[in-house]
Amino acid sequence: MGFAGTRATGMLGAGHIARLSVTGTITEDRRLIAAIDDARRDASVRAMILVVDSPGGTMAGGEALHGALSRFAVQKPLVATLGGTAASAGYMIALPADRVFARNGTITGSIGVLLQSFEASDLLARLGVSPETITSGPLKDQPSLFRPLTEEGRVALALVVNDLYEQFVRMVAQGRRMHEIAARALADGRIVTGRRALDLGMIDAIGGEAEARVWLAAERGIPETVPVRALDPRPLSERAFASAVSMVGKTLYTEWLGPILRIDGPMAVWQR
Repeated sequence: MGFAGTRATGMLGAGHIARLSVTGTITEDRRLIAAIDDARRDASVRAMILVVDSPGGTMAGGEALHGALSRFAVQKPLVATLGGTAASAGYMIALPADRVFARNGTITGSIGVLLQSFEASDLLARLGVSPETITSGPLKDQPSLFRPLTEEGRVALALVVNDLYEQFVRMVAQGRRMHEIAARALADGRIVTGRRALDLGMIDAIGGEAEARVWLAAERGIPETVPVRALDPRPLSERAFASAVSMVGKTLYTEWLGPILRIDGPMAVWQR
């Protein structure tokens, strides 16, 4: 999961809007949670703009970030803007927002839970490999790479997936202020475009940060002149190193690789 910017603190000025950019795979990050809680307690932070470009992540990671953003939204305005992809846990973390914006071409949705595994017992048998497993119970090695999933194991794992799924559905119903039946109808794992998500009530409007600023000014009384400062949970030394590496990378691309690798034309690809 990626972040960008400088950490917001009370020393940065009389008032500003924090911008939190969440990109890549979402996992649980204690520093990020602490940074959001710090921003919630920081009197100089007047609101937050959450920028999401993520295909999803772990259920626990999404839950933790959803919880921290919910705590923030109870005390201060929170607006979410969905970028190229905001699916699964990427959509989950936008649910606490007072207002959710997306582009017409945003890929979002994928409300559901997935557990995948594979087993290679036939392949191992062909190779003459016979694995031995000692477990404390019949479900301890379910799923296993070394033997097919048992019916008992399938039932037990389905219970876990369904429990997590129900938690996700309740988040959608609460966050989007809709009946749980309506939320469940959306939660079949499908992905949708931002334009379709607007029709389905999954987002509030088409737009990005500019539209979010207009809404904050009109509905929350935060002028568009209030500066935006990015929120970053990384320590200063780590941010400085990342900035230096990024600068070197940009220079190499601009001066050497760019002219060689440049490809003209549109790209609209969703990768899962």
